[in-house]
Amino acid sequence: MRNRRVLLATAAVCGALVLSGLAAVAGRQAQEPPPMGFFITSTGVGDGANLGGLDGADAHCQTLAATVGAGDRTWRAYLSTQGPGAVNARDRIGAGPWANAEGLVMATGVESLHYDNSNFNWTHTLDENGNQFASRIDGDPDFTVHDVLTGTRLDGTAYPEGEDRTCGNWTSSGEGSAMLGHADRYSFTTPGSPWNTAHPSRGCSQDNLVATGGAGLFYCFAVD
Repeated sequence: MRNRRVLLATAAVCGALVLSGLAAVAGRQAQEPPPMGFFITSTGVGDGANLGGLDGADAHCQTLAATVGAGDRTWRAYLSTQGPGAVNARDRIGAGPWANAEGLVMATGVESLHYDNSNFNWTHTLDENGNQFASRIDGDPDFTVHDVLTGTRLDGTAYPEGEDRTCGNWTSSGEGSAMLGHADRYSFTTPGSPWNTAHPSRGCSQDNLVATGGAGLFYCFAVD
């Protein structure tokens, strides 16, 4: 009888230890941040708004993601195109949710991305390395690269044919213009300036993008 009690007690202790270990593992897993699914590019392609079209922009996103160990996901640029076969930025970035490099969920889905996007600001809109971009909010008051190429309206859809808002569907570094968002939501005249639709660029060259307040940066989202 005594041996049986010892065996039962030992089994109970072992069971408790196993359960405790499982609970600890589950707790650690629950605390692990979600993988990065969004970033602003740390650099542009280098040829103004000529990104090599959507394919070139997507490849740039994929390359930057791979440099930080996130190349196992499929990445797409948040960009629209105009004209026949127009593409809406909102339709090419997956379903979400999307977290930044620090694991903070920026948006839970396409609707929240466009209508409840308070996390899109200078503090949380990080590049693939987890760094902030240059902004007047906390830096040189005369220098910013907060302008982000989008070619997109507030709801994430493309502009109609007519006035160029995509620098020739992201193939021009000369003539044309691109719609820009404010990645830090900063504007001299409009508090809470939109992250995806703030104003058009002066032109499509690298110099014109810089003069407007940017550097040819754009947003990247993981679609899976």
